[in-house]
Amino acid sequence: MNLSIVMPLFNEVENVPRIQAELLPVVRELAVAHNVEVIFVDDGSTDGTHTELSRSFINMGGPRLVFAIARHPANRGLGAALRTGFAAARGEVIVSVDCDGSYRFEEIPGLTFCLGPQVDVVTASPYHADGAAEGVPALRLLLSRGCSLLYRVLVSWRIRTYTSLFRAYRRQVIENVPFENNGYQAVTELLVKAMLKGYRAVEYPTVLRKRAVGVSKAKLLRTVKDHLRFQASIVLDRLKLKPLVRRAEGSRAAS
Repeated sequence: MNLSIVMPLFNEVENVPRIQAELLPVVRELAVAHNVEVIFVDDGSTDGTHTELSRSFINMGGPRLVFAIARHPANRGLGAALRTGFAAARGEVIVSVDCDGSYRFEEIPGLTFCLGPQVDVVTASPYHADGAAEGVPALRLLLSRGCSLLYRVLVSWRIRTYTSLFRAYRRQVIENVPFENNGYQAVTELLVKAMLKGYRAVEYPTVLRKRAVGVSKAKLLRTVKDHLRFQASIVLDRLKLKPLVRRAEGSRAAS
C-alpha cells in the first residue's frame, strides 16, 4: 500500500525533537514494505516550529520515505490544517495523527492493519472496553466522553469514541466526505458524515495519554458549541427535515 501520514501542528517547537525520536523508527520500518509520505501541516506557528521541522525531517527520507511540510501563513484551526494535509496526501491509506503524544506513533501499523476488506475508517478508541486513558485532565475526559456518548445515541452505539484525531482512512472516504468545521470538532464531523454516507467504521482500542510537552491549543468553549450545533444538525437529519449528507455511490451499508 501507499501510506500518507498527516500531522497538524501549531506552535509545537518544543515537541519536534520528541516527534523525530518517536516517529522516525516507525515510518522507516513501514517504508521497508510500503511507500510512505509524512505531511506536516504547520498551521501558522510563530515559535519556530517550521524551522525545527525542516531541520529535523527534510533530509531524513529515503527511497520509499518522503517528508513534506505544508504551511499556513496564519493559524486557521485543526480542521483547516487537516484539509490542507488531506489535499496534499497521495496515499491509498491516509492516517491522521496527533503531534502531542496523546497516542503513540508505534500504533500506526496496528491502526492500518484494521483496515480490512469491509472497513473504510479505523478510529483510535480509549473508551473501548480494551482501551484506557492515562493522566488525561479530568475536564478533557469529561467533555470527550460526554460528546461521544451523545454521538453514540445519535449515530451508532457501536462506536464508543468519536473525538479522536488518530485515525486511518481509505482514500475514497477523504475524497467523498467533505467537512466544514475549522476547529477540533472537524474530526468528529468527518467520522459522522462518513458513517452516515454508509462507510464502515471500526475502533482500534488503545491508550489515550496526557500531552507530552506544552499545553493544548483547543478552545474548549468554542469546541463544545461546535459539537452542540453539529449534533442539532444530526437530529434534523434523523427527523428527515434537513439531510446532512448524500449517500456515496458504492459505499458500504451503514451500521
